[in-house]
Amino acid sequence: MSSSSRKLQVVSPVPADIDIANSVEPLHIAEIAKDLNLSPLHYDLYGKYKAKVLLSAFDELKDREDGYYVVVGGITPTPLGEGKSTTTVGLCQALGAYLDKKVVTCLRQPSQGPTFGIKGGAAGGGYSQVIPMDEFNLHLTGDIHAITASNNLLAAAIDTRIFHEASQSDKALFNRLCPVNKEGKRSFSDIMFRRLTKLGISKTSPEELTPEEVKKFARLDIDPDSITWRRVMDVNDRFLRKITIGQGPEEKGMTRETGFDISVASEIMAVLALTTSLGDMRERLGKMVIGNSKAGEPITADDLGVGGALTVLMKDAIHPTLMQTLEGTPVLVHAGPFANIAHGNSSIVADKIALKLVGPGGFVVTEAGFGSDIGTEKFMNIKCRYSGLTPQCAIVVATVRALKMHGGGPDVVAGRPLDHAYVSENVSLVEAGCVNLAKHISNTRSYGVNVVVAVNMFSTDTEAELNAVKKFSMDAGAFDAVICSHHAHGGKGAVDLGIAVEKACQNVTQPLRFLYPLEISIKDKIEAIAKSYGASGVEYSDQAEKQIEMYTQQGFSNLPICMSKTQYSFSHDASKKGAPSGFVLPIRDVRGSIGAGFIYPLVGTMSTMPGLPTRPCFYEIDIDTVTGKVRGLS
Repeated sequence: MSSSSRKLQVVSPVPADIDIANSVEPLHIAEIAKDLNLSPLHYDLYGKYKAKVLLSAFDELKDREDGYYVVVGGITPTPLGEGKSTTTVGLCQALGAYLDKKVVTCLRQPSQGPTFGIKGGAAGGGYSQVIPMDEFNLHLTGDIHAITASNNLLAAAIDTRIFHEASQSDKALFNRLCPVNKEGKRSFSDIMFRRLTKLGISKTSPEELTPEEVKKFARLDIDPDSITWRRVMDVNDRFLRKITIGQGPEEKGMTRETGFDISVASEIMAVLALTTSLGDMRERLGKMVIGNSKAGEPITADDLGVGGALTVLMKDAIHPTLMQTLEGTPVLVHAGPFANIAHGNSSIVADKIALKLVGPGGFVVTEAGFGSDIGTEKFMNIKCRYSGLTPQCAIVVATVRALKMHGGGPDVVAGRPLDHAYVSENVSLVEAGCVNLAKHISNTRSYGVNVVVAVNMFSTDTEAELNAVKKFSMDAGAFDAVICSHHAHGGKGAVDLGIAVEKACQNVTQPLRFLYPLEISIKDKIEAIAKSYGASGVEYSDQAEKQIEMYTQQGFSNLPICMSKTQYSFSHDASKKGAPSGFVLPIRDVRGSIGAGFIYPLVGTMSTMPGLPTRPCFYEIDIDTVTGKVRGLS
């Protein structure tokens, strides 16, 4: 057992998550860092229980062999979630506190939207949590705030540029972009050379440009109808989904209909998650496409002159945040891209640093958002392409509750009591729902990794139901299937899972296989993913056809695909449970996150700004004014 890990004193029934989190005094984060052999030169303290791990930590260890790499996905979930985060944390507590392995948990930073909305926090649950839980779920080290600020700076730059171009001649615009300095000369700022290069202009002095070149350089001529960049905030606010800007008298009637997304849906969040270095992040931020010119040319953040400033706002956010589990094992929290619109995985830099810190024989366990049809697929085809990393094992988290739903059980609705079918034994219902589990096992195995099924046990599950899931998993090709009780028992309840994962990592026999090559067309890539869902074909709207043609002409057809679809079914229809097949997948629209590095087709209607329910989670959240401790977070 590592020096910083500790055993929990568990009680039954399991108390509320926040009460468990508050009952354990976290270790000083310097102790967690010391246990990882992380030098104080390579982290900055953010209070007593958090630290930013600097990218220099990777540079120092870059020649060290990596540890084992494990990704946690799941079956198609109910709206209540099936415990992927809890399983990820419980497994790592087992590996570190009970099996004496070097281990780092890599998790996404949660949005404050769901924390105060319906879902609650994302620190795990029961006796498998990241602590301090309130700091994890709220501001953390300010990364999401940095994303919000940089996203909205770019939004302001877009509308301001349109405003100024509308009221100035080419010459006046150029003169203001390149003002005369104290010596009476004009010069280009460094970022302007990026636009000059893009335009094929090799001149280095503003005085050398011809009138035609002045116009090309100074006038972006953004088509307002093409703008895809929206403002963001990290709060669920349905009334900001569609707004009109520019209604002030000083804006001279230049109104435009736009809207807000939640901050984690920003492309800048996806850039943070997929970047590999500060230099790489600078390039990705500069390449973000916000819309087109009226001539159809893509307009980037660097065209607007703001790519460098965005990077400055994000310079601290690029460093992962070190935290700890209830049992004192280390956690790296970094990035939290939307799992629908974006790829739903924590950052590449956190995983890379962690793999070096644990070293040979150690374990890095990371979670992929939603079911494996979304999270694991994007982990493999997007994240692993950009990182160059190869996982040895993929976990599929399953619950008896979700399998009963897929077997034909009544609807599971957040906030309502579970139907009797979910709290009484019904083995045949479980077996009928295992078609969903089989599909997830088969899809995940196709990447060449060993699949371990983690059956997240609930107190109402019976032995016969749990054994049915284990047997079905093995028959479907899983490397192993393990019943886990980490929610109730912490790491002790996931020891068997840890042993199974270690064996799976030690017995890899195949290389990583992607679902599609990047060189094929956008449509061929979409259709390869649709086929993996069980679709017999794909149907494109006129808008989707138009966008595919545009992205292909603009040279972006070699990017990977990030499908934006419901997490509640393999298909586009959330009501189709189990393993539907033979359906035609409708593509409503196709958009690009060019800086992040993917094209995302929209399957049906996906909201990028959630709303609050009638009774949001914030009703339960308060503070003890004597101790300062947070109450009611879930």
